[in-house]
Amino acid sequence: MGSIDPEFTSPICEFKPLDPEEFRKQAHQMVDFIADYYKNIEKYPVLSQVQPGYLRTHQPEAPPYHPESLETILEDVREDIIPGMTHWLSPKFFAFFPATVSSAAFLGEMLCTSFNAVGFNWLASPAATELEMVVMDWMANMINLPKTFMFSGTGGGVLQGTTSEAILCTLIAARERALEIIGIHNIGKLVVYGSDQTHSTYTKACKLAGIFPCNIRAIPTTKDTNFTLPPALLRRVIEADVAAGLVPLYLCATLGTTSTTAVDPLAQLAGVTNDHGVWLHVDAAYGGSACICPEFRHYLDGIERADSLSLSPHKWLLSYLDCCCLWVKNPALLVKALSTNPEYLRNKQSESDSVVDFKDWQVGTGRRFKALRLWLVLRSYGVANLQSHIRSDIRMATMFERFLKANPRFEIVVPRLFSLVCFRLKPVNGCDPSYADMLNRKLLDRVNSTGQIYMTHTIAGGVYMLRFAVGATLTEDRHMCVRKAASGLNWMGCSWVH
Repeated sequence: MGSIDPEFTSPICEFKPLDPEEFRKQAHQMVDFIADYYKNIEKYPVLSQVQPGYLRTHQPEAPPYHPESLETILEDVREDIIPGMTHWLSPKFFAFFPATVSSAAFLGEMLCTSFNAVGFNWLASPAATELEMVVMDWMANMINLPKTFMFSGTGGGVLQGTTSEAILCTLIAARERALEIIGIHNIGKLVVYGSDQTHSTYTKACKLAGIFPCNIRAIPTTKDTNFTLPPALLRRVIEADVAAGLVPLYLCATLGTTSTTAVDPLAQLAGVTNDHGVWLHVDAAYGGSACICPEFRHYLDGIERADSLSLSPHKWLLSYLDCCCLWVKNPALLVKALSTNPEYLRNKQSESDSVVDFKDWQVGTGRRFKALRLWLVLRSYGVANLQSHIRSDIRMATMFERFLKANPRFEIVVPRLFSLVCFRLKPVNGCDPSYADMLNRKLLDRVNSTGQIYMTHTIAGGVYMLRFAVGATLTEDRHMCVRKAASGLNWMGCSWVH
């Protein structure tokens, strides 16, 4: 055998990937970098202006063989990464739904990362499991959930990453419950329901759970009912499926749809699902956070008849991505469907059924100590400040809505419920509807091309509309003056809003 190059046998210097003092120094540098980014974020175009493939030309073909300094790396972040970012934290980001942040959540994330706990069961980190149980009950209390959803009652909750995971887990639990009765050979008879406004991830989750695509029902909605799911039509569709020998399984209702923030009538829908033994899940990813304010809690009326509920604090409760609360009325169904118990994870506490092992409440096994992040938010700000935050965003959205109503060129397409305003340029009398859509597309492209603000669109009931979602943590009243924000954009005789 040939000799080995000494360059590959001895390190250049002693390698310490986690030296506490070096970490302290570099962490201070990183915090300064991040704080400066937040401070100067309005200087960047909200929507990235780069072209596809831009970053490949700025990066070497292979990773460095020798280490590089943090200063060099951060300079590349400034020059190469930030220009390719769409700045979700910009106060002028009004697209999609916001991904909210806060100092408390950032500190919680630092703690979570520092411990690097892999809390798949209670024994792996008792504090991780037990704090999550406490936080989930705190959150349940904040939105006045019945005790049937709480650990202090007969239910319980778990932190998932996103609503997609929450839906998939509950869908699998519902599927397993049904297959115990009808037999696995009849899986092709299972039918699931949502509206044509239910989030697109629902269809994906259904397919992953083995539901035949032909058995995924999207109940049509109309503008006349503000795109909410009609209970009477749902009942007729379910009864037709039963008559055809199919087995109704699961309904995903929504509190705050993505397109228009429609709120499905939970109490009436629960009447239908309860009559037919259908699992009712409520996706409150966005709108559910508003229910910490008493004046919005009525949107959850009927939740006591649902089987599960999910809510994403990363959308509106300042907790950073990713953070989704899932509550279930009967945790045993979730555990039975998702449980694994290999020999190398067996322990006395788990075998005694005296503890919660959250690995059996989710798809994966490993899990982060995410409860720390939410715990710091709740303790640092308190319910009162979080309510104030929600109300402030809704007040600013109302301000923007008034600007639109004062301009005869625009119309509000659906009533505003929370902090999303859906609007468009009014169609000219007698013109083809496609022409009005074209004008609104051009308006959106023109506004977004300025880099000063970023909005998105949707189509509901065949109507093309623009979405203006208020909620970025740094947004203030002054950012509602969109005439200035859009650099006085004057197009088709209108100065953007006024």
